[in-house]
Amino acid sequence: MAYLSPSILTADFADLKTQLKKLEEGGADFVHLDVMDGSFVPNITFGQPVVRSIAAATSLPLDIHLMIVRPELCLEEFALPQTEYLVVHEEACLHLHRTVQQIKALGKKAGVALNPATSLSVLDYILPDLDMVLLMSVNPGFGGQKFIETTWQKIRDLDKVRREKGLNFLIELDGGVNLKNAADLKAAGVDVFVAGNAVFSAEDMAQRVREFQSILK
Repeated sequence: MAYLSPSILTADFADLKTQLKKLEEGGADFVHLDVMDGSFVPNITFGQPVVRSIAAATSLPLDIHLMIVRPELCLEEFALPQTEYLVVHEEACLHLHRTVQQIKALGKKAGVALNPATSLSVLDYILPDLDMVLLMSVNPGFGGQKFIETTWQKIRDLDKVRREKGLNFLIELDGGVNLKNAADLKAAGVDVFVAGNAVFSAEDMAQRVREFQSILK
């Protein structure tokens, strides 16, 4: 089973409620929220007030990706009733194990994201505690970027580690996901697909979600 988590990064924020309804209509599994602070990544998106408004506007579970420095200071603000996953960056955490435990103490599933140049080895001693690993297949900060080809091997390597160690965390992929590569990404080991431009640029977003789901399910 694979899951679709459309990212609102490239959505029309003036019509976001309508677009969220389209995601529901098409059968999306989550809605992916990229929280950026302009410090950890060179862009600013939105914070907790907007996340709370989105939670009130959709029935979809929230997959919250914190691209911020010191995420441990504000985890509780994002641990809303609809929050399914809280994902922090390994590169942004001074004490990753402590931060992961904070997420779990809030009753949420814990994920850790890795930038394209970050080795999988940094997760060697934390993988058993994780519910999800998010691999960035673009440099974080902006939507619509080109897929970094070395990510293919990274996915396969992580999937191999998961199988060899008998772990059950999900592998999420963010960046450059589209209808053309979705089947191959699934075969490589991806479980959760973050698609932004590939969904929100469609004339009929609900139909585009259904097209993705026909591949993923």
